[in-house]
Amino acid sequence: MPSSSTMLYPTTIRDLQALGQRLKTARLRRHFSAETVAARAGIARNTLTKIEAGNPSVTIGNYFQVLVVLGLDKDMAVVAKDDVLGRRLQDADLTPRKRAPSKRSDSQEKITLANGDEKNSTQPKSLA
Repeated sequence: MPSSSTMLYPTTIRDLQALGQRLKTARLRRHFSAETVAARAGIARNTLTKIEAGNPSVTIGNYFQVLVVLGLDKDMAVVAKDDVLGRRLQDADLTPRKRAPSKRSDSQEKITLANGDEKNSTQPKSLA
């Protein structure tokens, strides 16, 4: 049975390749060999090569393991943190909430005073 692959947008492919290049640059800045990073991440050397090439077939978990080994895992905390578009869509879809009717008991009635002001008056409940 042939395997199905997801079609990616060209910009997505470029972004993955750029991410892979940044990971490779980070590895080289730390003077880590590919074998060292692969061993610490618990992946094969070949998988690290695919990650550094931006291959979309590698799982996100493997990408994340490499980020952890390189000390860049904190960067994942800001991914999609400020979802500006999503918040705008959510706000546009919000409808104003209707207020619940007031909970005025039957024993309360309004009394108009001599000066024209209104006042709530509580009548004692009759015992029947």
